[in-house]
Amino acid sequence: MIVRDFNEITKTEPTRVVSDAQWTSVRMLLADDKMGFSFHITFLEAGSEHTFEYKNHFESVYCMQGKGSITDLATGETHEIKPGVMYALDQHDRHILRAEEELVMACCFNPPVTGKEVHQADGSYAAPDLEDA
Repeated sequence: MIVRDFNEITKTEPTRVVSDAQWTSVRMLLADDKMGFSFHITFLEAGSEHTFEYKNHFESVYCMQGKGSITDLATGETHEIKPGVMYALDQHDRHILRAEEELVMACCFNPPVTGKEVHQADGSYAAPDLEDA
């Protein structure tokens, strides 16, 4: 059994807290936990806009707090993001995520991230077998 406290992670495990351009992600589960997915609580700053395309990962996201939108760049369709809304990037969808207010999101990645990833220029993470290459 794995039991972790978000508040303790943020105080004592800085390697599990990853920040980039106007977002911070607390990685509650990572690849080395051997669960087959990773689980994160991610905060996106109010007024921020992010273009992502997880070519090598599937991601599902549940909004716990805040207000924003997600635009599917293949279709141009935009969906409102608010508490209770979930989206799943089941086609490795290239998208723009906008935070009108601070967004607090629960995210799962498959395959799991290691915690060392950084976004590449195209908004993706490297394939898991290429991360340390």
